[in-house]
Amino acid sequence: MNGITKLGLAMSAAIFVSACDSDNNSTGDNNTVTPPVTPASTFVRVHHSVADAPDVNVLVDGSATLEAVPFGASSGVLELDEGSYSIQVDGILPDESVATVIGPADLDFAADTRYEIFAVGTVADETIAPLIIENPVSDIAAGNFRLQVVHAAPSAPAVDVYLTEVDADLSTEQPAATLEFTDYTAQLDVPAGAYQVRVTAAGDPSAVVFDSGTAEFAEGEDLVVAAVTNTGTGPSPIMLQVADGEGAQLIASADAGGELRIVHASADAPAVDITVNNAATPAVADLAFLEFTDFINLPGDDYLVDVAAAGGDPVVIDDAALTLAESQRVSVYAVGALGDSSLTLAVVEDDARRIATEAQVQLVHASPSAGPVDIYVTATSDISEATPAFADVTFDAAALVSTGYVSLVPGTYFVTVTAAGTQTAAIGPIELTLEGAGVYTAVAVDATGGGLPPQLILMDDLAPAM
Repeated sequence: MNGITKLGLAMSAAIFVSACDSDNNSTGDNNTVTPPVTPASTFVRVHHSVADAPDVNVLVDGSATLEAVPFGASSGVLELDEGSYSIQVDGILPDESVATVIGPADLDFAADTRYEIFAVGTVADETIAPLIIENPVSDIAAGNFRLQVVHAAPSAPAVDVYLTEVDADLSTEQPAATLEFTDYTAQLDVPAGAYQVRVTAAGDPSAVVFDSGTAEFAEGEDLVVAAVTNTGTGPSPIMLQVADGEGAQLIASADAGGELRIVHASADAPAVDITVNNAATPAVADLAFLEFTDFINLPGDDYLVDVAAAGGDPVVIDDAALTLAESQRVSVYAVGALGDSSLTLAVVEDDARRIATEAQVQLVHASPSAGPVDIYVTATSDISEATPAFADVTFDAAALVSTGYVSLVPGTYFVTVTAAGTQTAAIGPIELTLEGAGVYTAVAVDATGGGLPPQLILMDDLAPAM
């Protein structure tokens, strides 16, 4: 079995020492002392499948066995002595405190059994609970792989799961399983090879909500595949959490594509049209300074992007190369100045999963006139005794500097931007109320027309997209 980690070594050592101290296993009456029986093994694997939950610690008998486990991750297979154990799952909050979300619960683990323990549900609805699946330990027959499928996406309806030859017509196929939330299949042993996994609305083979494309399954693979809430790109309500005994990976539907939004952050540029791959009509028309689009879904691919003054003339950025990967979410900024020919396109990653227990804030420096800045995020408007959350943040038109998404306890904060090394406010203090599951982006840009003082573009939950 891959990825097995043996626990309970201290107990085994204690038994060994006790046996060595037993005076050669005899008594004065020459009665033989029966040596202790070595307990049989049981096997446990833990899966974090709650899409709006933070990283978690998993405790066994009060001790942290797994730490900072993120959503979509699965542990290796843990080997323990059979018996009863107390299991507890603690969510890690932004201030590094913890909140118990499962347990502590006493669970009995039998010998020669593997237990799959899923954390399922949602934090927002206070429905997090363990889903425990018991499977007997057994060998996989030569030439086969093993598959078990779990419905762990609370907002997804009942589904049919198909495992077929590649491009098989689903209208002529029977689903391998029909599952509702928390349902799961038995372990299925299947000949190794190339297959296509498709998930449809129950009873409707034409309503495909997930498509793996061609998937290769190797002999001996032992996979547990959970449908979980899609936190990535594309319209599918689910993605797959595939655990192989060593860990897990999240797999998006083959048609998930990538997502981008376009932000006009060049203060002296007019409203613009943006054209992709030299199309006859712009993908985005008449986008003015301080405006931005919603996220646009496109197939993962290489693109050419043209930026022109609204109406198409003049072209100010010609055939800029942009690579958008599958499942990637980015913002593309028109940044720099038209007047000094520094206008360019810059890409910033925007991959923020909404987490119910925290607010996530990203700050982007897109103000060429501001120079290096310090950014304060404080509980009050007074920064006189505060230390910058981000110090000496520089402007770089070709590679915009972002703080990345910073997790904060929900509440009210003040954002103040100063010239680096000073406490004289160039922007703010701006009061922001940040809520759990919120995602917030603030972009520092020049004053309209160029120059100082800088101002902010507020995006995501701070302002509606266009």
